[in-house]
Amino acid sequence: MTETLFLSSGELTDLAAPADYVDAVREAYRQVGEGAPAAPRTSLFADDPPGMLTSYEAVLPETGGMGGYTYAAGFEAGDAWFLTPLFDAETGEPLAILDGAAMNPYKTGAAGAVAVDALAREDAETVAVIGSGPQARGQLATTATVREFSTGRVFSPTPDHREAYAEEMSERTGIDVEAVDSAAAAVTDVDVVITATTAAEPVVDAADLAPGAHVTAMGQYDPDKRELDHETIRRATYVPDLRARASQDAGSFLSAVAADVVDEDHIHAELGEVVAGAAAGRTSETELTVFDSGGTGIETVAAAQLLYERAVEAGRGTTLDVAPASEALTGR
Repeated sequence: MTETLFLSSGELTDLAAPADYVDAVREAYRQVGEGAPAAPRTSLFADDPPGMLTSYEAVLPETGGMGGYTYAAGFEAGDAWFLTPLFDAETGEPLAILDGAAMNPYKTGAAGAVAVDALAREDAETVAVIGSGPQARGQLATTATVREFSTGRVFSPTPDHREAYAEEMSERTGIDVEAVDSAAAAVTDVDVVITATTAAEPVVDAADLAPGAHVTAMGQYDPDKRELDHETIRRATYVPDLRARASQDAGSFLSAVAADVVDEDHIHAELGEVVAGAAAGRTSETELTVFDSGGTGIETVAAAQLLYERAVEAGRGTTLDVAPASEALTGR
């Protein structure tokens, strides 16, 4: 038998600060940029009852972990569950099973923050967020650790939501966040733009983006939905988390390809290649850069390994006995 920890969401919430997630995820992308394997999501859909089963994986040999998310959403429960199996990258033994709900906004936000650090101007001082949910909170909390933003703006369609976001995130990050009444008002003359929405149509117009802006788009990973318009994709140095994912479900990119605005060669590099130094990041002060973040096993395994190691140090978790295949199949 192998002893495997089960870690509940409540046992994980206070184990890492936003900057800790960013450091772990940056290191993970470097490894992938140097050849560590990672695969885009696989999603299976059911119609009756409607729901989705999704998984994605990565192996991070230097971090010491491998695994990824498996999550179910919808079906008759109408909810979602995020489970993260974590294995030892050297022995293959199961280290832990994490309830990944609590880490979700921070590990995804950390990928966005790593991209901002790699692609945004060093002197970026202003930030805009489109969206006001948990992912929008995680994105700003993590991104605030890689640049010294003085002011920020937030737009979401519900006034109470954007006002609450502005008040909470101003206090949490020290950034003076203002709620505004349109996406255009949010992004105009801003250095870094983050989209964290469920929108099916673009929430950012290229005409409103300032020269030298960086955009992190993380809300849509559906070939039929998009947060960015064609012109933003066309003008941008376009960097996805994984090339294979961009060609599979990056709706903004795929829509631009279908409209003959760009082709597959428009992908500049994967984020890991930029972090590892195998590809250039920003090359000019006026360049528009875009990071298309759809969620991968890279940030998931990095965050899971970080939280697992800290949980062990803190003596948290419930031990489960997991039988190796040789024992389970032979009864020996």
